[in-house]
Amino acid sequence: MKKLGFGLMRLPLIDPENPESIDQDQLNRMVDIFLERGFTYFDTAYLYHQGKSEVAIRKALVERYPRDSFTLTDKLPTWIATKYEDYEAIFEEQLERCGVTYFDYYLLHSLDVKRYAETSELGGFEFVKKLKEQGKIRHIGISFHDKATLLDQILMEHPEIEYVQLQINYLDWDSELIQSGKCYEVATRHKKPVIVMEPVKGGYLANVPAEAVKLFKGYHPDLSVASWAIRYAASLENVFMVLSGMSSFEQMVDNVSVMENFVPLNDDEKRIIKEAVEIIRKNVVIPCTACRYCVDGCPRHIAIPEYFAIYNERKTFGPTPVQVSYYNNLTKEHGKASDCIACGQCEEHCPQHIKIIDALKDVSKELEAED
Repeated sequence: MKKLGFGLMRLPLIDPENPESIDQDQLNRMVDIFLERGFTYFDTAYLYHQGKSEVAIRKALVERYPRDSFTLTDKLPTWIATKYEDYEAIFEEQLERCGVTYFDYYLLHSLDVKRYAETSELGGFEFVKKLKEQGKIRHIGISFHDKATLLDQILMEHPEIEYVQLQINYLDWDSELIQSGKCYEVATRHKKPVIVMEPVKGGYLANVPAEAVKLFKGYHPDLSVASWAIRYAASLENVFMVLSGMSSFEQMVDNVSVMENFVPLNDDEKRIIKEAVEIIRKNVVIPCTACRYCVDGCPRHIAIPEYFAIYNERKTFGPTPVQVSYYNNLTKEHGKASDCIACGQCEEHCPQHIKIIDALKDVSKELEAED
């Protein structure tokens, strides 16, 4: 398969304020050109577009093309189930919505430390293994949002997992919050191919600062800024698919044009991306370098660098539920930002001279309000 997949979570809308108002005619045109250019991989999920994504792809794809002409991936929403029987009901509903008798790939959706524990207890892994034995799914996978150490644990405990879907983009590669690079290395070590989600970071890497745009356009005047992010992810050796949540026909044309005859990044392009990352990061609110000098001796065991990373991402790119999820996961093993007693030991050890006590108050206001 060609390396570009159609992520069906940001589909074109008739009413921008209504996620259910999918522009079916435009989606049909997008599916047509996608298949026409030789791409076959489609990715949906139970909750995308408030449950309408699966129905929309049935109309655009399943009802208009032979089943063997495309690859369809869906996901089990692990956080909805409260008992084993819920898995069966959800899966059957997904088959009906999509109008298929099987899924090529099926993921346990959005695993983190909490959802992994709950899914293990309810028997989610046993359920997807049963589906594969019955021929209702062809391949078992997970999508993952947590630390690389947890991913390593999951893959050791569940060798039946065949692939891993990870958030990977050039800005998150070295992030201590997202840990794109570390998670990629874990998946590679376990010999699990990687599907990339959020290569353009929800569209944010299509709207980088003007200084970074100048870098990109100076080297490739005719290529879009977003295409650099897509090619970055696709250039990783163990990546077999890069998902793009295309929300317009124009975005579809741009992506398929770049990926139709994919050329990996060369050394000059890699250097330019590193320069662009530095430009983007210059705009962060809290200039934390994650040296961790502030952490040792904290009486409340507050994960200061991690919390600052979440806060910076939120202020730079806007709020998302994933940020709150990461924060809540960290607070299970560390003190909350609001637990700070203002002892000041962290500020004494900070090489960047950050006013950590005040910054933690900002973190608390921003992230604990949504807890």
